[in-house]
Amino acid sequence: MDIGVWNVLRGYGLDVTTPEFAKMMDMQDPLRKFRDRFSYPKNGSLDGTSKSLVDPQEECVYLSGNACGLQPKVATNILQENMSQWANNPVRYNAVSQSCDEDSCAHLAHLVGAAEPSSVTLMNGLTVNLHLLMLSFYKPTQDRFKILIEKNAFSSDRYAVLSQAALRGYNPAQVIVEIDPRPGEDYIRNKDIIKILEQQGSSIALVCLPGIQFYTGQKLDMQRITAAAHTQGCMVGWDLAHAIANVELQLDHWGVDFAVWCSSKYLCGGLGSIGGAYLHPKHCRPGVATLYGWWGCSQENRAKMLQQFPNEGGVNTFKLTSPSPLLVALVNCSLEILNEAGMGNLIKKQYLLTGYLELLLDTYFPNAASASSSAAATQSILRIITPNDTQQRGCQLSISFTVDAEEVHKQLMRRGVCVTTSICNPTMPTVLRVAPSPLYNSFRDVYKFVTALQEISRTCNFSCAE
Repeated sequence: MDIGVWNVLRGYGLDVTTPEFAKMMDMQDPLRKFRDRFSYPKNGSLDGTSKSLVDPQEECVYLSGNACGLQPKVATNILQENMSQWANNPVRYNAVSQSCDEDSCAHLAHLVGAAEPSSVTLMNGLTVNLHLLMLSFYKPTQDRFKILIEKNAFSSDRYAVLSQAALRGYNPAQVIVEIDPRPGEDYIRNKDIIKILEQQGSSIALVCLPGIQFYTGQKLDMQRITAAAHTQGCMVGWDLAHAIANVELQLDHWGVDFAVWCSSKYLCGGLGSIGGAYLHPKHCRPGVATLYGWWGCSQENRAKMLQQFPNEGGVNTFKLTSPSPLLVALVNCSLEILNEAGMGNLIKKQYLLTGYLELLLDTYFPNAASASSSAAATQSILRIITPNDTQQRGCQLSISFTVDAEEVHKQLMRRGVCVTTSICNPTMPTVLRVAPSPLYNSFRDVYKFVTALQEISRTCNFSCAE
């Protein structure tokens, strides 16, 4: 594991494997109050828990914020307020809804490293936004027509890229350039991406990669990759679904052309919530957007019902229709909490919280810690396939097993422990993606997860399986 995390945790003077250590860390956590701002599920409300193993009235151990962030407690009241305004004064509700996302954009700009709120917007969903941005930024020519993605990309991203290639009349197989880990390794080396750009960059029109890879939890070096792509004349778009509100982003500084994200994970906006998009200031001139709708112009021009679209430039030009004030309100709930907590503070806690998880796993399951190579952990019943370099990851650690991971997941659920399973494709193993969120998770949550995993390894003949 990262030696810096090891030294910090060991420096507290207590045995890090004891519940007392977890309790001490929680007591000293400056962000501990934020847990009470979220609705934390009880064991009895979950499917698959066993009453013989857990108290139904106790809170579960929820480490699935990488799939669905917890609900802010204020969300119910905020939605009810919106419904009441709609019911009692629909004229006023319509008027105030015209600018319902202004506060959101100010907070989002801070999260993604945009100097101006006008560089970000809330609209549609992630894949719709990816399509809209690719229509403008994937401009194939006779010599430059390829798209670089990672092998085993999230399916929706892959489908979007394939269909964009087909839409332009290409055989997707001739357009898509896939980068994958080296044989025997779990995650992609940043320098291998840069090498492909150096070798094939003159034929690559667009680089479309994830800020954090959903399966492995690896954070790519967005700054270096963006710079290398631009050197070769490529456009660069990032899927930040697993990165926003998880890791530090400096999109303006890095020169990223565009980015898209969802709001259901670390933004805690709820499943199916409104997506977001970023456009670098250098592209905010009129004429960048390809498809137009009435919400893509200023409120003043929107009301004029002009015959020709008044192309004013900026990311809002990509808006086709009005955002739902209900969905925006949900995102606003968590954005205000995130702003109060401070992204810098969250990253500091994440460094310790995920590091603590890695330390416990490596203590109780020897050789679990990732070394990029599967050969380094052949003697362990599990191994972490996420980089142990804290600069190359966020909250999530992805864990591969030498036993049936689905059965491990089932046994964890029986004990009130929620983690996310993921099958990247049929040729790859199921992994458990464990994501302690610094916004609402505790060190005790991490301790209870590893304790449950130990119990399963003893009682389910876990360690003896092939």
